[in-house]
Formats: sequence, structure tokens, C-alpha cells
Amino acid sequence: MGEKGSKRTAAAETTARELTAELAHLGDVTSKKMFGGVGIFESGTMFGIVDSTGAIFLRGGDLNRETFEASGSERHGKMPYWSVPPQVRSDADVFAAWGAAAVNASRQAKKS
Repeated sequence: MGEKGSKRTAAAETTARELTAELAHLGDVTSKKMFGGVGIFESGTMFGIVDSTGAIFLRGGDLNRETFEASGSERHGKMPYWSVPPQVRSDADVFAAWGAAAVNASRQAKKS
């Protein structure tokens, strides 16, 4: 979730707490410390990552990949998670829509 050997930072943990509060309307949103970062889950299905630097990545899939790419989002390595650009993060409504789309992408992937 971060650079190899990196350690989770206060920024990562603070960002994860903020995300679970901001996206609580999506359902049972929780976080779990993982691999130097934090995983963000809805009802046990991971849909987001906060890396060791505090950067946010949301799950992409067939339904939201084009939106992510058009917004300048970048893929997190080879994983199906995409960065959240500042203009998305700063708009509560757009960020909520991205969060909902990421939850749906995670659910869709889980069914496959």
C-alpha cells in the first residue's frame, strides 16, 4: 500500500479516520491497518486504500474507470485502485459519488 519497507504514518491514520467518517453514508465503512497503509472497507469488502503517505486510492472497475482516467487519476501500481485527484477530494458531492462507485466496483469484482 506504500513503498516497500515504508511505515504507516500519522497522515495515513488521520486520513483513514476522515474517510470512514465522510463515507459513512455508504454503509458499514471501517478501516484496517494493512501493509504500511490502511484499507477502507464497506461491509467487509475493501474499496479504498490510504497509503503510507496519506494518499487516497479508490477501487476502479468497468463502471468507473473512464471517469477516473478522465479526471487525471493514476493507477496504484498493478492494483485496481486509482488515485483521488485534489479537485475530486475537495468537492464533497463528487467525492461521495466516487466513493459509492468504488464500493460498487468492489462488489462487482467480488461477484466475479
